[in-house]
Amino acid sequence: MINIFLRLGHEASGQVVKIGKNVKNLKPGDRVAIEPGVPCKNCCYCKEGKYNLCPDIFFCATPPDDGNLCRYYCHAADFCYKLPDNMSYEEGAIMEPLSVGVHACRRGNVQVGSVVLILGAGPIGLVTLLTAKAFGASKVIITDLVDDRLKVAKHFGADYIMKIEKNMSEKDIVSKIGEILGEAPNVSLDCTGVEICVRVALNVTKTGGTVVLVGMGKDEQTVPLTGALIREIDIKGIFRYCNDYPIAIELVRSGKVNVNPLITHRFKMEDTCKAFKTAITGEGNPIKIMIYPNRSSL
Repeated sequence: MINIFLRLGHEASGQVVKIGKNVKNLKPGDRVAIEPGVPCKNCCYCKEGKYNLCPDIFFCATPPDDGNLCRYYCHAADFCYKLPDNMSYEEGAIMEPLSVGVHACRRGNVQVGSVVLILGAGPIGLVTLLTAKAFGASKVIITDLVDDRLKVAKHFGADYIMKIEKNMSEKDIVSKIGEILGEAPNVSLDCTGVEICVRVALNVTKTGGTVVLVGMGKDEQTVPLTGALIREIDIKGIFRYCNDYPIAIELVRSGKVNVNPLITHRFKMEDTCKAFKTAITGEGNPIKIMIYPNRSSL
């Protein structure tokens, strides 16, 4: 429970209006995507290149750090990435969730020929799907409880979609995935955090394969570890992203990934409460909602 004033927002892009005296890589007028985490650069994790694990990282809208849902915002130049001319501000803002998908697929070593299972067709499941296909996965199956989400996933390039019916057992789900694919996935990415999905991932993944835990669920869960152990299933977690923004930007710049269909709603900053209500109620089947801070933008 947060009992302090906290400005929200961590998925953002913008135009540089002023720079510090020591900034060399940016100039006023540059359009940038903003990576919301700024690490200390001194700890062992930062020095190993794993700055997302920095215990002293500043991260937008993570208490007590304010977010960037505002008209003017000051941020470290190192974590502002120039947008190519063929990319919009909207695409720049989507680089944050896309970087999660990139990090997940990199951790899972998704590559040309990979057979991939994605559990959950929410926004993170969708960007993971887009990334997996861009990385060369030959087959991607994605599961969800909601038909509308699966229709979107199919439009986004999923080779197979599978609705999880409420009366399906864990064994039924594992069996159905294998039946649809005709083989076991060698990479499974759980984007839900739900215990049964984690269990399914561990049980269905090909021997010697990898399970990546993307979604955050309960702190303690009961999962079939012995089976994963004897089949040498690699279990990997991800936390945000690290060195992934440049890859995400290049995927969009090159046309390998199209994130624009993710953006379903747009609001002015004055209508932020309406934007949040839309996200909460799900009215109009929102995926990603854009809030424009400048009055003239919409």
